[in-house]
Amino acid sequence: MRPSGVVVTGASVLNAVAEDLDAFTDALFAVRGGIRVREGMAGGWLPEFSVAGWAERHLAGDPAAAERLHAATRRAALPARTAACVGLAAVRHAGLTDTDETALIVAGNNLALDYHAEALRRFHERPGSMRPSHALNHLDTDAVGTVSETTGVAGEGWTTGAASASGTVAALLGARLIAAGELDSCLVVAPVAELSAAEFRAFQTSGAMARADGDAEPAELCRPFDRARSGFVYGQGAAAVLLESAEAARRRGAEALAEVAGWGQRLDARRGTAPNAAGQVRALRSALASAGVEPAEVDYVNAHGTGSVAGDPVEAEALAEVFGRTGRTGRTLVNSTKPLTGHCLSAAGLHELIATVLQLRGGFVHGNPCLHDPIDPGLGLLGTSTEKADLRIAVSNSVAFSGINAALVLRSVKP
Repeated sequence: MRPSGVVVTGASVLNAVAEDLDAFTDALFAVRGGIRVREGMAGGWLPEFSVAGWAERHLAGDPAAAERLHAATRRAALPARTAACVGLAAVRHAGLTDTDETALIVAGNNLALDYHAEALRRFHERPGSMRPSHALNHLDTDAVGTVSETTGVAGEGWTTGAASASGTVAALLGARLIAAGELDSCLVVAPVAELSAAEFRAFQTSGAMARADGDAEPAELCRPFDRARSGFVYGQGAAAVLLESAEAARRRGAEALAEVAGWGQRLDARRGTAPNAAGQVRALRSALASAGVEPAEVDYVNAHGTGSVAGDPVEAEALAEVFGRTGRTGRTLVNSTKPLTGHCLSAAGLHELIATVLQLRGGFVHGNPCLHDPIDPGLGLLGTSTEKADLRIAVSNSVAFSGINAALVLRSVKP
């Protein structure tokens, strides 16, 4: 296996089950999800989020940092506010103080759709009430400025949109820049992807989203790779990682949480929502090749696994082609984190990267809580319980509308 020289030194999450890494690790190990019904809709909803409340819990004793956060987010939309919180938390977790040359990549596009819908409604009702700040707030790049002001990150910066693969692609781009020697550190941030009523309705009527009706408990609605799956469940979540060159991390005495050993992205060469096994296989094999890893060496795959009626069988086919049908007792174990957090859309890949890192470090693979009747028993799909495992190499896989496929290979760096 070829060392990439890229390591994760900081991470943070904000989702339905946790707002720090210890709590996220505990939720993963306990297979404790956060899916609940709010206003008739099932989702992994953030519990009562506010910047002030988050700062009180996470920035106690650092009033200067809290004031910077408040100043930067005062008029920002929800995605930028959540991005600032997780971005700051990841930098602090990594212990990075000199951020002048650190790059920033914000994952996702069309992030603030509910904000847009509400602004348009107010404009039609009272045109004179439109705030001048809307000129800034409506742009996805507002998250770049908000995170930069909050953290002091002042190197390169931009957004990258790849639908549900955005978090994975953003981390891929950051790792690639570091491996190429372009920079020593990169903060990758995935804000909450906010939907309006229009997007929720479109997902529901298309059959892509599971409905909170019938006798099913909310926690049972997201069923990746199960024959009874009925669609994805939305999740509100933001996440961030700090990537560094291994040498830069060593110079400043930072602990490496894991190595980003390889990456791959491929397109299906067609638009639309239908998944394609061949494109996923090419992305996975590209990631393994870049890491110098054989499929048989992979201990664990964090699958995209949304609970999609159309998508899950195709991903299962791609995983089987690359890793073989090793079965439950075979080499490569497979799970999906989405039944716990919901599908965080453009932030999903970064949540799952972090979940993979935490499982590598903790030596476990969390269960698939809603998997009762697997669509492909030959895959190494875990049952409903967590299992201890000696993990060295893992893959985090992402798939997105418009034929976007991406994967990351992670190598354990034991504490």
